[in-house]
This record gives sequence, C-alpha cells and structure tokens, in this order.
Amino acid sequence: MVGSVLLKRMREENDFAHIAPTYFSTSAAGQRTRDHRGREHTLRDAHAIEQLAEMDIIVTCQGGSYTKAIYPALRAAGWNGYWIDAASAKRMDSDSVIALDPVNRVHIDAAIASGVKNFIGGNCSITLSLVGLAGLLQAGLVDWMSMMTYQAASGAGATHVTELLGQMTALSDHTRAALADPATPTIDVLDRARFAAASDDYPITRFGVPLAGSIITWIDSDLGNGISREEWKGEVEANKILGLAPGTIRVDGLCVRVAALQSHSAAITLKLKEDRDVESLEKLIGNGNEWVDFVPNTREESIRRLSPAAVSGSLKVAVGRLRKMNLGDGIYSVLTTGDQLLWGAAEPLRRVLGIILSTT
Repeated sequence: MVGSVLLKRMREENDFAHIAPTYFSTSAAGQRTRDHRGREHTLRDAHAIEQLAEMDIIVTCQGGSYTKAIYPALRAAGWNGYWIDAASAKRMDSDSVIALDPVNRVHIDAAIASGVKNFIGGNCSITLSLVGLAGLLQAGLVDWMSMMTYQAASGAGATHVTELLGQMTALSDHTRAALADPATPTIDVLDRARFAAASDDYPITRFGVPLAGSIITWIDSDLGNGISREEWKGEVEANKILGLAPGTIRVDGLCVRVAALQSHSAAITLKLKEDRDVESLEKLIGNGNEWVDFVPNTREESIRRLSPAAVSGSLKVAVGRLRKMNLGDGIYSVLTTGDQLLWGAAEPLRRVLGIILSTT
C-alpha cells in the first residue's frame, strides 16, 4: 500500500521528470509493466545485487525482511548510493537518518553534507504526531508525552484492510434481516452481531481476533516487559528525528488498533516545561508548518474536522482538543489525526528523494 501511495504522489508532484527510474520486483521479475506515461518497462529482479548496484538511489517499500537481506549485500559489493527505505530495519542505526523534513530538515541537510547515505521513513504514529506538534517541539517546550494511539487497519497492510471489510460485511449479512424489521429489539441485533463474530467462518486470519465493532489492544511484537515494539518506537524514534540524545523527551503510552480503515489518531497528554496560555500554544502549533490544520476545541469543529474521515487522503494533519488539564502545572491535552499512508509513510520518502536530488 505504501508503494502504491508513493507512486501516486510522485505522479501528482511530477517527481518522475527529475529521475530516470528503473523498476524492480521481488515476485514478478521479467514481466512487463507500464509507467505513469504509458511507457513499457521490464521489471528487474529485486534480489539481483549487480543490477541494484547500478542505481544511484534505491527507494524501497518492500519491508524489513527485504532490507535485512539486500542492504548488507549491496554495501558489501561496494555500492555507495543512497538508500531510501520505508521499513523499520535501519531506523535506529547510527548510519541512518529518519527523514521527516517538516520537523528535521536541518538534520537531513547536515547528514547529506556529511556523507550519510541512508534515509529511512519513521513509524507512522510518531511521525504524524511530530508533524502536528512541530511548533511546540521546535520551541523546546515539551518535557514528556503520553501517547494513546488509535491506529487504522491499513497501518497493518492491504490484506488487513480487506479482512476488516470482510468482517464488516459479515456483520451486515447477519443483521440485515433483523434491521429490516423496525420491531426488532436492538439487543437482538447486537446478539446476532456477537454470534456472527464468534462463528467459525468469521474472517480473522490476519488480525487473529475480531476488529469490526471492537478494538485490538496490542500492536506489533511483545518485548517481554509489558511493552509492545510499537510503543517502544515512540520515544526512541521521536528523539532521533529531533536530533536529541536518547531519552531527552520521554514518550510512552498504549498503541491500539481500531476499526478505522485509514488514518491514525493519537490522544496525547503533554507535559510542558512551563505553563503557557492556550492561545499562545495554539499559535505555536498552527504555525509549526504548512500541513498543520489546527482545530479549535469546540464540539462542532472537533467532530467535523478532527477525525480519520476528515483527513484521509489529505496531507493535512489535524490537531485539536488542546486544553490545560487539571492534573498539575504544565499539563495539557491534545489530539492529532493524519493519514498514515501519506505523512506516516510515503510522503517523507518522496520528499527526501527530492532533497537529495536538489542538493547533490
């Protein structure tokens, strides 16, 4: 899905006018494909080190297993090109920069100038929140963040979206007759839905459990200490993106999968280093970068603009529900929501490709 969105964005922004692309595949090498201009290309073998080594820049959305297998072999063969990768395999390596230019453009430029060749996309949840809160972070106001994420099915991959839709269809099929009769008690409709989700033919191959009408309270692998790998990424990646020493800004929370199809949200408790009036914080957030859509903390504006339905397919990261909490000095609430297939995945890759092309 990330690769498809990346190609779409590159077409929209005319990025292909600045490169001579060669297309590789892990599963369809030798087959013919057409590019956005209708020109035919033969797909090359994405495992062929010699062919890959002919490239000046490699952009991959293939996943961590591919990166772990191919990247070391390429470098061992003497390849000195730029590696731009959506996978997490090299994010925390010392020879890599997590690219998120609305937040860390100065670090990207410095890395290119110093000879860094690896630019990696960050975790979708933390990158969206960092884009949304860039104004506060760049002002040095944030002490710590407690992030509770609500992550869409598409964050797990295309097959998971299909499964969620299959679950929704199954629930609809099992309740349609009851809903057609206005006299049916709502509790009976709920019983039918519950029985459908517990049936043997209910689709749970990918998620392992029902998601439609529910949530999944664990994302990614178990680190063995009560923390999921998805939750661990928040602090380590945030500080690396910002160019800070590990642990400078403490980040923790729970990551939850919800039945949204697209776009991740995060309810964040912020501890600032000093009390500020809400109006000044609104200005800092709203002026953080051109992609922030600050939403006033009112019911009408929040339900209309601060949701996955409102931002999906858009480069805007909506930020709202900002208020001072009654938990102590310097503690505020805020909620961010943005399309994780765009700023959370594809957009940083195409933008760092453009930065490299324009500065080298």
